[in-house]
Amino acid sequence: MTIDNQPYGWQRLAATADNPIWITESEQLKEYCAKWQELPLIAIDTEFLRVETFYPIPGLIQVADDQSCYLIDPLEIEDFSSLTELFGNTSILKVMHASTEDLELFNKSLGTVPEPLYDTQLGAALINWGFSMGLQRMLENHLNVQMEKHETTSDWLQRPLTQSQERYAALDVAYLPAIYAMQKEVLVQQGKESWSEQENQALLADSVIDDEQGLSYYQRFTQMWRIPDHKLAALRDLTAWREQQARKRDVPRNRILRNQALLQIIERWPRSIGELSQLDEVKKRILRLDGETILAFLKNAEESAEQNHPESIPRPLHFFWNPHLKRLKAIARRKAEEYEVAPEIMLRRKELEQLVRSGLESGEYILPEKMSRWRQELIGHLLLDQLEEIEMKRKKGA
Repeated sequence: MTIDNQPYGWQRLAATADNPIWITESEQLKEYCAKWQELPLIAIDTEFLRVETFYPIPGLIQVADDQSCYLIDPLEIEDFSSLTELFGNTSILKVMHASTEDLELFNKSLGTVPEPLYDTQLGAALINWGFSMGLQRMLENHLNVQMEKHETTSDWLQRPLTQSQERYAALDVAYLPAIYAMQKEVLVQQGKESWSEQENQALLADSVIDDEQGLSYYQRFTQMWRIPDHKLAALRDLTAWREQQARKRDVPRNRILRNQALLQIIERWPRSIGELSQLDEVKKRILRLDGETILAFLKNAEESAEQNHPESIPRPLHFFWNPHLKRLKAIARRKAEEYEVAPEIMLRRKELEQLVRSGLESGEYILPEKMSRWRQELIGHLLLDQLEEIEMKRKKGA
């Protein structure tokens, strides 16, 4: 691909954002998808609303190819099979920025995600531009482009969109091919192409929801690790019920029960509608609609715990680990500096805790499965060596 006043040049694509091409019919989408099937790369973004719903409501799908910016209207188009087919063509790279929520939208609305994916936010972390860097700052730092963000909270379901909305949406994809080309050059120079492929593949894998029933959601309430089994079962069952109802009713979780309401219910353990109504976190509407259901979970908690014993919530790591966690983080930070990547991507906090917990009982530590291969190769043995040294000192101290 070429950049700078050639195909995929950002100046030319940005100019087309003043008059993007609207795609409002299925046949029209099919024609453009056929054209895009012949290209090495397209840039993709979405605009959506997610205020009063559980699932994002698609308002717009933006595409940039080698010539123009396009606005696909999901409010008008009924047949997206041509776009789904395009997403599945692995010979075409799909470039996105901070794509997590966009992937969720595609999974829900199309039943698929664009593959292969290149996320420019991940790319920025791998070449040490910054971690979780926004597109606006990326453009300012590397293309010397000032991008306005005043349309961020726009109503993307209104029609017609304003000219300002159209331009804003189109510009979100206009610069991505050029940013990709810049990052790709550095990745190749630094020998990090395979790192990028691994991280983007992991991003796609994580976009698939593997707990739609919400059966493990209760594990997030780490402050409840000491509660007895029957209360733990009630917390598990209530959070799973809330997850299922939020999806069924298509409302945010907190429209049914806020996290604080769940905690209050478990702590106070009401036995009647009257007692439940005394909890200030439980809204009257939910009390009226779901009060008896909530009480039933509490009433049946002991039986639920016996029939399906809840997995314990891991207790907080002992303060003994505080200085050792710092040493483990320092190992990752030094390697990140050596290889010029953002420290946050070298070792995620969740992975560090998983690593430590893997050997708390046995003394045999195992690298997390989701820790990408390039990171395991760079720091895996160093982390395990440090943990072995910590284990030896623990045994001597005992």
